[in-house]
Amino acid sequence: MYIRLTQRPEADELLGRSGLALLVGMLLDQQIPMEWAFQGPYTISERLGHDLDAREIAAMDPEAFAAILSAKPAVHRYPGSMAGRIRQLAAHLVDHYDGDAERVWTDAGSGAELLRRLTGLPGFGKQKAQIFLALLGKQLGVQPPGWREAAGAYGEEGAFRSVADVVDAGSLAKVRATKQEAKKAAKK
Repeated sequence: MYIRLTQRPEADELLGRSGLALLVGMLLDQQIPMEWAFQGPYTISERLGHDLDAREIAAMDPEAFAAILSAKPAVHRYPGSMAGRIRQLAAHLVDHYDGDAERVWTDAGSGAELLRRLTGLPGFGKQKAQIFLALLGKQLGVQPPGWREAAGAYGEEGAFRSVADVVDAGSLAKVRATKQEAKKAAKK
């Protein structure tokens, strides 16, 4: 399935074919606009000259990798700290999934197990893991038994709560509106 999170075809194409790129985009999705976060893997791959590889990233010199993320325009608002987080994620994937990001979800037997695996990833708390699980289920057809329940409210059909619900510019606008309403309600 074709992912449309960044609204940039070349960046979305990478997200659709690379589990590692999709995980890195989700990891970057904090304190910056969603499209910028999910464009990050494409920018990193362009600067590396090839698709992302967990083994390569885990083995890279930390300062050299941070420099890749820090080059203008920076991949994230906090490129140095995010470079460290991406390297931690890559190392975890190498240690636990033989460097294959998609193994996190391809052989999960249930939604609960998939959620456990996702929350076990460096940088993935419960909410981020639930959003990613919903993204996998709604857009990539990764639907082990109980996936919607494990994803919580993010797994609801017809919801416009998160990146899991973005399939075009219109749905992106709906997700933004939902988030703005939630922020307003939280301030009251």
